[in-house]
Amino acid sequence: MWTTILVGVLALIAGTALGFFIARKTMMNYLKKNPPINEQMIRMMMMQMGMTPSQKKINQMMKMMNNQLK
Repeated sequence: MWTTILVGVLALIAGTALGFFIARKTMMNYLKKNPPINEQMIRMMMMQMGMTPSQKKINQMMKMMNNQLK
């Protein structure tokens, strides 16, 4: 009886851990392929804040966003 409970608890823990890592890997791959923000969005945000966006600033922000995903 104790072995059945122990095996069940161990299987639950292993399944939870495995599911977490698979979901994390899947989400990271999705975000790499479909970034949540693009250059056009950054340009619009900077214009709304009263800044004049240069291409250099936009490229720097995109690079920072991509580095955070890695």
